Amino acid sequence: MTPDRILPTCLLFFAVGAPAAAQEQGFLWAAGPVAEAQRAHFVSILWWMAVVTVPLLIGLPLILWRYRLNGGGGRYRRDWGASPLAEVAIWSVPVVVVGFLAWNLWHATLSLDPYRPLGPDPLEVQAIAAEGHFLFLYPDEGIVTVDRLLLDADRTARLKLTSVDVLRSVMVPRLAGQIYAMPGMTTELNLAAFAPGTYAGLNTQYSGPLFPEERFETEALPETNWHARIEATRDGAGPLPPDVLQRIAMGDGAEAYLAADADLFARIAAPSSHGAHR
Repeated sequence: MTPDRILPTCLLFFAVGAPAAAQEQGFLWAAGPVAEAQRAHFVSILWWMAVVTVPLLIGLPLILWRYRLNGGGGRYRRDWGASPLAEVAIWSVPVVVVGFLAWNLWHATLSLDPYRPLGPDPLEVQAIAAEGHFLFLYPDEGIVTVDRLLLDADRTARLKLTSVDVLRSVMVPRLAGQIYAMPGMTTELNLAAFAPGTYAGLNTQYSGPLFPEERFETEALPETNWHARIEATRDGAGPLPPDVLQRIAMGDGAEAYLAADADLFARIAAPSSHGAHR
């Protein structure tokens, strides 16, 4: 483990517990350029905050020891009122830290814009968040997958999202940050993977009784394998039924379909459709 990962890893371990840390599913174990930039931003904040916290953690016990009630070596000066040098030191360091943190946040906000393309010719995917499930539509490939996002590891991806009924917060922690999926609206998330692998995706916004089940797997495959997987899915899938949302809500859906309805995403994302699919 490199030095820039030791401190955040320890903090994450104590914050969410050993089981979560052992799964290595957070952005600290970045598997894509967006998550890697998030980790670098997080680590830089920790180091700058250490400029304030470390002297405090060291200085407080030293002062308590030096000026303790019995036997302290510090001299009590009842006529002492102020020190210009101490005032400069006390206020200048926090001002510099806060100023840098503000600039760092502004820079990271712009560079980590989820709508910002990560490369030319991205894979286009449309995501529909429904109660307990996610549908992923691939307009150019003509297929739909349920609870499984198939990515080409050699290509960036642009994910357009909407929700059937309520607000959801979608993220693939090891690849990209969080983005809201909202009924009657379309949001966008650009992501990419450094290498082939399987990464967990989930909804982090409570959305109802089936909230714990609103998870999906993101598979990043080598280009050749990805094309083969798409062809195999296309050959084995049946046509997309008109009531697909109702079927998967009842647990009666398939894992993949042929995208016979090219306007499904547009209809659900249209403002006038809000509430029509409850």
